Amino acid sequence: MPTNGSAGPVTAPGHTPTTARPPAILVLEDGYVLRGRAYGAQGRALGEIVFNTGMTGYQETLTDPSYHRQIITMTAPHIGNTGINGADAESSRIWAAGFIVRDPARRASSWRSTGELEDALIDAGVVGLCHVDTRALTRHLRERGAMRAGIFSGEALPVGAAHEGPGSAAAIEICLDIVRSSPAMAGQALAGEVTTASGYVVEPSGAFAGREPVAVVAAIDLGIKSRTPAQLAERGARVHVLPQSTTLAEVLALGPDGVFFSNGPGDPATATAEIDLLRGVLDAGIPFFGICLGNQLLGRALGYGTYKLDYGHRGINQPVLDRATERVEITSHNHGFAVDAPTGAPTTAPFDSGRYGRVEVSHVGLNDGVVEGLRALDIPAFSVQYHPEAAAGPHDGEHLFDRFIRLMRDRRGAQSAPGAPQTGAGAPAHPDTTAKEA
Repeated sequence: MPTNGSAGPVTAPGHTPTTARPPAILVLEDGYVLRGRAYGAQGRALGEIVFNTGMTGYQETLTDPSYHRQIITMTAPHIGNTGINGADAESSRIWAAGFIVRDPARRASSWRSTGELEDALIDAGVVGLCHVDTRALTRHLRERGAMRAGIFSGEALPVGAAHEGPGSAAAIEICLDIVRSSPAMAGQALAGEVTTASGYVVEPSGAFAGREPVAVVAAIDLGIKSRTPAQLAERGARVHVLPQSTTLAEVLALGPDGVFFSNGPGDPATATAEIDLLRGVLDAGIPFFGICLGNQLLGRALGYGTYKLDYGHRGINQPVLDRATERVEITSHNHGFAVDAPTGAPTTAPFDSGRYGRVEVSHVGLNDGVVEGLRALDIPAFSVQYHPEAAAGPHDGEHLFDRFIRLMRDRRGAQSAPGAPQTGAGAPAHPDTTAKEA
């Protein structure tokens, strides 16, 4: 059974091991084992283990609902040095199932800090692991793919599992059975577990505060990050953030100028109700913008498939080619599924014999050629796989919110023109006139 070869903590050169920490182990479903020390809460954490390559932004990562039921491995070796604060959280709680770091900071050192990261993990009951070789773990996941895993510490750690020796194999086998009996990510419908319990409104802000909105957006919360409606509000939109279970009738009752589908966790193949809602939006000719899970759901609504990536894209330094402008954008990612659509010339959307017209792949990931964006050519709909709200991450993709605002304004202008037909349920959708940007 492969291990990291060490019964004690693995630490960076020159750093004294924190032997006062209780022992903890990580067990992957393929039998890979790492022994280290407890970090955060003690107990048991089960989930899909993934790695995040961001050097910064761990608070935003932990509070991103897309990480629901996942154990996050941070590839940056030193985590926690800036503590936590009240401004950077992307939701009301930590969503990660577990958290793995190599070298936790002994204390926070930042003028913005209002607390320690480990205290936040303990308060949230998030079981973690530290003083392990995260580089070796990341290489293993790159070679074998994301998989089910468990962190065991405290009373959840079987006797004999913490150290190699007589009896350790039987103790590890107990942990392995627990891990293998936990659900895999494929086939999981999780958006309903992270969505808002009730709708709320984010009013226009900044220069638009107190003014009539330039557009009204119905945003379906599939695991939305707080920075996303804030981006739209800063551009003058009134954003109605709605639960995942919202119906088409409830959306139409708001008279929205556009509909937005957020990021979120789980397998897009399970999102039958959300896809039905999205097709209703497309049929009504309402401009649509989706990110991350929203991109995958647009793909499925158009008739394309989705598939699970071996180990996914998670980090804040992913290069993506915008094929319309030929610019390379450095983007923030968190996704384990992708759209299966042709990346060459535009194709007719397969659903219902081409009901939604032509579609092109607008963005491509330069690391592996994965579809990173879709643009419908005959209806006002587009999406990207990455996170343009940039929390955390670079701001290269923020212009997509401007594109969505223009698309909605164009629709408003077309509808207000004398004699113009009103777009509604059953009416033909009018094309996106703003998709090709200079």
